[in-house]
Amino acid sequence: MEKKVDEMVVNQKQVLAEIENEAMHRAGKAGKRSSFFKRAGRACAAFLMLCLCLGSFGGCLSIRLADISRVLTPNPGKDDPQKQQATTTDSSFLKKKNAIEGMINQYFLGDVDREELYSGMYKGMLNALGDPYSCYYTKEEYAELVASMDGVYCGIGALVSQNASTKVITIVRPFVNGPAFLAGILPGDLVVAVDDTDVSDMDINLVVKMMKGAQGTNVKLKIWRPSLKEYKEITVTRDIVEVETVSFEMLDGNIGYIYVMQFDDITPQQFETAYRKLAEDGCKGMIIDIRDNPGGLLDAVCKMLGQIIEDDKLIVYTIDKYGKKEEIYASDEKLPSMPMVVMINGNSASAAEIFSGALHDYGLATLLGTKSFGKGIVQSVIPLADGSAVKMTVSRYYTPNGTCIHGIGIEPDVKVELKEELRTLPVVPKDQDNQIQEAIKELKKKMK
Repeated sequence: MEKKVDEMVVNQKQVLAEIENEAMHRAGKAGKRSSFFKRAGRACAAFLMLCLCLGSFGGCLSIRLADISRVLTPNPGKDDPQKQQATTTDSSFLKKKNAIEGMINQYFLGDVDREELYSGMYKGMLNALGDPYSCYYTKEEYAELVASMDGVYCGIGALVSQNASTKVITIVRPFVNGPAFLAGILPGDLVVAVDDTDVSDMDINLVVKMMKGAQGTNVKLKIWRPSLKEYKEITVTRDIVEVETVSFEMLDGNIGYIYVMQFDDITPQQFETAYRKLAEDGCKGMIIDIRDNPGGLLDAVCKMLGQIIEDDKLIVYTIDKYGKKEEIYASDEKLPSMPMVVMINGNSASAAEIFSGALHDYGLATLLGTKSFGKGIVQSVIPLADGSAVKMTVSRYYTPNGTCIHGIGIEPDVKVELKEELRTLPVVPKDQDNQIQEAIKELKKKMK
C-alpha cells in the first residue's frame, strides 16, 4: 500500500473534504480514469487499493474507508425498494435483537463475552448473504489481513487455496525450504484440522490466521493426502517466512524464464528487474510462468501490464451493481518487446487471469497449460471505525475484449496437462516439467 491504514485514518476528514469537493465537479464523467478518481486514488490508497487475491481463490479486494463509500459508489435513492424495505425492518430487527440479548442476559447459564456475542452477530449477517467471499473481520483479524500485505510473516510457509463451493482448503505449494516443506507437506494435501479444530467450514483467512504464530512454536495439521487416500497428522514448527514473488533464469537457446508467484507491492519492481536482466543477457523470447498464482494486488498486475501493453490501451475494467464502469489503461515505461508464452493452470486466478487475459486479448502472448480458475469478481474490504472491517463482493471485472471470466476461466491456446506423477512433487525440475518443455518448443516457433 502507498500509505499505511493508520496514517490515512488520521487524515480522514481532510480526505473526505477533498473528495467531496472534487466530486461536485467530476462525478459522473465517463471514459478514461478521471482526475477525480486519480486524486481520490492517491489520497485514499490505503482504502481504495484494489486487489485480486486468491486467498480463497480470491476475489478482487478493495480496501476503503466506509465513510467515503457514499462518494465513490452510488447509493440507493429514496425510491429504491431495497432501501425502503431496510427502513421498515430496522425497527423490528432491533426489537428482536434486544429481546434475544435480554433472554441471554436473564437465562443463559454461562458467562457472556459481549464482544464475541456481537462479533458472532456481525459474522452471521455477512454469512447470510450466501456469498463465500463476503465476511466480517474483527479488529484483530483485520490487523492480520493488513500485516499480511507486507510479504513477511511468521507461519508455516505454504500457499493455500479454498474451494468456494465446498470450503475445502488445499495446499497449492509449500515454499521451498520453508517450515511446511521441511515438515513433509505436499502440494494437493487437503487441510482438515488445525490444532484439533475442524476447519472444514471456516473462511480461509481465519484458517491461515490459525496457522500463523510466534517463531519456534508448533502447529499440528491434520491433512488428507489424496495420492495415498489417507489422513496424516503433521506438526510444523512456525518460522519467519519471506515471500519472494519473482524468480528468473536464462534457459538454453536464449530463452528467458520468469516465475511470478503472486502479485504484491514489490512484484512489479522484481518483475521489471528480472525482465531487463534477461534482456541484457541476450534473451530473445520470454516464458512467464503464472501457474498456481493466486492473484494479488490489482495495482501491481496493472503496473506490470503497463510495462508491456502499448500506452492508452485498456488493461481491465469493472462494473458494479449500479452499472458504474471503471476503466484502467496502460501507462508506464516499456520493457523490450519479444515473443512471449504465458503458462497458466487451474490455480491461476484473479490478478493472474487479468495478466494472461490482457496479453492474450492483444495477441502479445501465447497461453499454454490448462484452463485457469475463473475468478472474475471484486470484493471490497471496508474498514470500520473500531478497527474491524467488512468484506463483500461489489463488482465484476472484464478483460479488454469485454470477457467476464468468472466461473468460466481462460482456455489456453496450447493445452498441455502436467504429467500425473509430477503433480505432488514440491519442486519439479524444469528439464522434467513437460509443460515448460512444451512452452520452450512453442516459443522457439515464435522466435523464428
